[in-house]
Amino acid sequence: MTIWMPDPAALSRPVYLSLAEQFVRAIEDGSLPIGCRLLPHRKLADALGLSVQTVSRAYDELIRRSLVSGEVGRGSFVLGPGAEARQPYLPERPGELIDMSILKPVVEAMHLDRMREGFAWLAENLTAPSALSFRPNMVMPHHREVAADWLLRQGIPVEAKGIVLTNGATPAIAAAVMSVAPPGAGVAAEALTHHLLMPLCTYLGLHLEGVAMDEFGMLPAGLHEVARKGTIRAVYLQPNVVNPLAMVMPSDRRAELVEIARQHDLAIIENDILNVMIPERPPAFAALAPERTLHISGFTKITVPGLRMAYLHAPQRYATAMANRHLAANWMATPPMADLLSHWVEDGTVADLAAWQARAMSERHALASAVLGSAMPVCHDNSLHLWLPLPEDWPEETFVTQARHRGVAVAAGNAFRASERWRRDAIRISLGSTRTEELRRGLSTIAGMLSDVPEVLLPTI
Repeated sequence: MTIWMPDPAALSRPVYLSLAEQFVRAIEDGSLPIGCRLLPHRKLADALGLSVQTVSRAYDELIRRSLVSGEVGRGSFVLGPGAEARQPYLPERPGELIDMSILKPVVEAMHLDRMREGFAWLAENLTAPSALSFRPNMVMPHHREVAADWLLRQGIPVEAKGIVLTNGATPAIAAAVMSVAPPGAGVAAEALTHHLLMPLCTYLGLHLEGVAMDEFGMLPAGLHEVARKGTIRAVYLQPNVVNPLAMVMPSDRRAELVEIARQHDLAIIENDILNVMIPERPPAFAALAPERTLHISGFTKITVPGLRMAYLHAPQRYATAMANRHLAANWMATPPMADLLSHWVEDGTVADLAAWQARAMSERHALASAVLGSAMPVCHDNSLHLWLPLPEDWPEETFVTQARHRGVAVAAGNAFRASERWRRDAIRISLGSTRTEELRRGLSTIAGMLSDVPEVLLPTI
């Protein structure tokens, strides 16, 4: 059987990306069948006259696109087009594993009590429209007014008619992206971004352009560089701590990005789900550029995980499209949960739970700092996670695999990497997904690994 090989004469700059594209075409036309094992990095590099680093970057790009899987000790294998993206978290929590892979707020018995009290209130106050109506206009007008009042108090200029309630931030992101970017268009995002944005754009037939960034977020010059190509219709941003680096984008950076967005007439999708949990935050993009910003305010991570609700507001320019896309994909948010959210907004429960969560995360950051010592990364004190850069001799996939063998689950940075414009290997550590003592043990394991010399696990077969 003849083994397919890339054509070195067809390579162009950047070489790693050109090489990756040859693999993509070979996978799509069947020259590289699903399950096929790719040549080892060094062997392919020698055959093509390239550096091992160039081949490694090409393979990493294929892994990022979910076309290839890299398996420690075995090699790289073709998954094929349409393969599901790898998620940073474990779909289930097996055995005694300390799971710090999934982003989750701190929860205690109090949260379950609040939810039970909320359902008791619903049982007493559930209206016929909430229980029986199929028509959003029969159910949602009051909730839009409550949402508008809440957002205005957060310094975000909105109109009630421009708000839709969604079953959490994920459907809000999907509706926002569909509202501003037609199939075939492009969406810009930071090189490290929301792990679901990448498969979402793939499923919608959109091109996701990872933009160069620094420790403060997207670089305005980087956005200008990709926007001047003329294919980008929107930019997706997570300025307040929920971004992978767990930082707050400063005011001057926000103003520069708004200027670039206006220059190229880009919509801004602002994922601001931790909004009220972050004290002294700069003005939102929705306040700086209200004419073009679709703003997402969530409640799942600042109150109780079971309250899967979010507000999505769009300016007049996009409001009709947003309402139509949400109708087509979701119809409407679950009415009784919208009832509960409005009740909690009005009686102060949302504000109380968000303030509690902010305090809990500050305490967990202090714990992490004590355990990790000098390895503690710079992250906002109210973030639900840490972004921990790894030593150069610790590849992130190897680190994640070996941590799992030691009973600790963390997320590999590759799940959040929209481009190679931010390459340094890192892991994401959720601080809220486990009990305090388990968190201490898990962080101690990670601290010990950081001082170890990594060794590749031998295959067991």
